[in-house]
Amino acid sequence: MSTTETGQVTGTKDKDYNIIWFTEACLSNALRLETYIQDAERDGDNELAEFFRKAQGESRKGAEQGKQLLARRIS
Repeated sequence: MSTTETGQVTGTKDKDYNIIWFTEACLSNALRLETYIQDAERDGDNELAEFFRKAQGESRKGAEQGKQLLARRIS
């Protein structure tokens, strides 16, 4: 990890970029987990489907928290 980049290269401070990245990663994970849920359901594995649903809920929660934090910081 570099200790020198603070937005000179990207135009976005590291801490702000990190919030954006985190939010996008949570949203992407929620989408990916939808496929995993469908795979588990198709195979009749309700325990695994529920496990992925809970993980998906946590990803959605993280995304929502990231969006709220980002909104407060850019307004």
